[in-house]
Amino acid sequence: MHNSLTDLCFSPIQVTGTKSLPKSMNETNYSRVTEFVLLGLSSSRELQPFLFLIFSLLYLAILLGNFLIILTVTSDSRLHTPMYFLLANLSFIDVCVASFATPKMIADFLVECKTISFDACLAQIFFVHLFTGSEMVLLVSMAYDRYVAICKPLHYMTIMSRRVCVVLVLISWFVGFIHTTSQLAFTVNLPFCGPNKVDSFFCDLPLVTKLACIDTYIVSLLIVADSGFLSLSSFLLLVVSYTVILVTVRTRSSASMAKARSTLTAHITVVSLFFGPCIFIYVWPFSSYSIDKVLAVFYTIFTPILNPVIYTLRNKEVKSAMSKLKSRYLKPGQVSVVIRNVLFLETK
Repeated sequence: MHNSLTDLCFSPIQVTGTKSLPKSMNETNYSRVTEFVLLGLSSSRELQPFLFLIFSLLYLAILLGNFLIILTVTSDSRLHTPMYFLLANLSFIDVCVASFATPKMIADFLVECKTISFDACLAQIFFVHLFTGSEMVLLVSMAYDRYVAICKPLHYMTIMSRRVCVVLVLISWFVGFIHTTSQLAFTVNLPFCGPNKVDSFFCDLPLVTKLACIDTYIVSLLIVADSGFLSLSSFLLLVVSYTVILVTVRTRSSASMAKARSTLTAHITVVSLFFGPCIFIYVWPFSSYSIDKVLAVFYTIFTPILNPVIYTLRNKEVKSAMSKLKSRYLKPGQVSVVIRNVLFLETK
């Protein structure tokens, strides 16, 4: 029995001329790919139901964990501080990062032909770079917040005012938008006239550009340079910021800096988890596709699911606020009362 699903998909090609596009872009007549075939994580039929179950549970955990942090921060007045305001925004972006491709990946586990339209493919490229670019800059903003809190504590609330926090969030989205627009500019006008199989579970830009009918070596270098510049510059800013903070923490008394160390551990862990895969993919762009798949799953699935765990595991304030939230909405017997009322209404 043939276990591969890849040979079952035949994507239509829209003929817009009498000739196929040659290596030169001087010709205007060419055949145009109207959709791409996503090869997914595995071509094995037997693994599809198992992967569907696993990633459905993981995606549900991402939604519950991150929305729980957003709800906790917004509902508890003690958490209405710059650090938690930025944390809630990070959770929102994590939901976005996990949602741009994961629902389609989960749905594709149930079908044989994993196709995506050309426009939907461009949309995935747009959103992945928008969300990941915004998250990079937001992580830098969170590092700046910790720098001010630890190195300039007396001026913290003055410097990190509500207005400044909103501006930092808006800047992160603006930089993400500029980044993704520049990435799309390299791709949107590329001619696609033949190969249409993307060896991933979403339209990963470096893989899509390789399918163009022209030599994309220069375009690929520009894409890597663009993403690499944003990744490395953000990472270097974070390294400098946390180095200064750690030196400051080390020179002060352990009693006053105990909470700061705990917070810093969470921040540095999240930064390492997020930037590790991104830097590996874009600074080492010639790695094998199988490694790229693993890393793509890591930053689209596991980083968004680990962030809520990391930030709440050693944070007493968040855990206390979550306990209050639980006692407010899930009082003893309240759930059973709601269930009884629903059943009573249904039997009427």
